[in-house]
Amino acid sequence: MKLVEQSCSEFTSLLSSKAAVPGGGGAAALVGGLGTALAGMVCNLTIGKKKYQHVEENVKEILAKAEQVQRELLDMVDEDAEHFLPLSKAYGMPSNTEEEKNEKARVLEIALKQACEVPIRIVKTCYDAIKLHEELVDKGSKLAISDVGVGVQCLRAALISGQLNVMINIGMIKDEDYVQRVKTETEKLVQEGTRIADEVYQKVEKVLYV
Repeated sequence: MKLVEQSCSEFTSLLSSKAAVPGGGGAAALVGGLGTALAGMVCNLTIGKKKYQHVEENVKEILAKAEQVQRELLDMVDEDAEHFLPLSKAYGMPSNTEEEKNEKARVLEIALKQACEVPIRIVKTCYDAIKLHEELVDKGSKLAISDVGVGVQCLRAALISGQLNVMINIGMIKDEDYVQRVKTETEKLVQEGTRIADEVYQKVEKVLYV
């Protein structure tokens, strides 16, 4: 059974256990999926309302994007687990002889890069989802404005969490060009994404605390 097909209590229980997966990456993807789902909810509560007729087509476009992003993030819960398992096996390889040490180092390098793939995508995808909330905060139903705030905060946390899962892996990768490229790419998205998320949340607060 896929991780995302388990009940909330089953997934949470497994997450809290000493099992290799799911871990922080899967949790980040799930939280990102929840944040994106809230964007979808706000869209659905806005579409069909006369007051928001002038932005309805745009909100429908946001909804279609949110549904796609939500699916991608939920898929990443299991993909992250699949990509991490080879790394957990690599850590257990013997390293008694020089030959074994070299082989372990070679396999670890490959597995570490593989383990980075999904967290990198989590960062990119959560950034895209935060941009959807940036549009929704001005166009969505004000009756659901708090859900924009909750959604963007979920995505802000997932964005940073994805980055943490990148950093813990690239810290052990020997390929300096790869490390620098990944750091530059993800750090830029995290910096910009958190800035946008904070601005969206401030707008939500201004509506709520009048």
